Amino acid sequence: MAKALLTISSKNYGAWSLRGWLLAKLAGLEFSENVISPDDPAMKAEMLLLSSSLLVPSLQHDGVTVWDTLAIAEYLNEVKPKAQLLPADIKARAHCRAVCGEMHSGFASLRSALPMNVKAHCPGFKVWSRAQADIDRILEIWNDCLSTYGGPYLFGQKPGVADAMFAPVVTRFTTYDVALNPLCAAYARTIMALPQMLEWVAAAQAEPDEIDELEAEF
Repeated sequence: MAKALLTISSKNYGAWSLRGWLLAKLAGLEFSENVISPDDPAMKAEMLLLSSSLLVPSLQHDGVTVWDTLAIAEYLNEVKPKAQLLPADIKARAHCRAVCGEMHSGFASLRSALPMNVKAHCPGFKVWSRAQADIDRILEIWNDCLSTYGGPYLFGQKPGVADAMFAPVVTRFTTYDVALNPLCAAYARTIMALPQMLEWVAAAQAEPDEIDELEAEF
């Protein structure tokens, strides 16, 4: 059987790409990467939040093509059940889907004010009030999940769909030096220490491309 093919964009700027890629890695799926250049006009429009997610991430596997991060998550949970990407308990699974859906469709102010930029570090970055409201809600979600399920991941002992969905947020909090309470700070460190995240960050650091519009000014 041929390897799966995952289409992604820049590892430095591509938040949705990171979600899809990390899901595939956590599922244990063997795949090759098709990386679309950030110079592609449609790709740049997507990363600048000027168009909806159409190109990335997209997964081709066993005759199936699936796009949209949540759809990829559900597909991988079906074909790789042993990875336990979603919680086994029905109540926890419903909770997981709810917070993942909220991340998928919300937090527009955070996305625009703190664009993903793995290579950057902006200590003392001034966060505007609407973005701070998004940050506060995300930290509320993290506190709730970590307290309810015991950590170190959002839904217990194994990283899963929720952690992949929030992983780009963790990189943003790191880039822009966002203040976190001890519980959330420990969670952020746990995510950034994942072998898969270390691999992604190393590849992002090696990227030569820069998109001026995504370089935050302060």
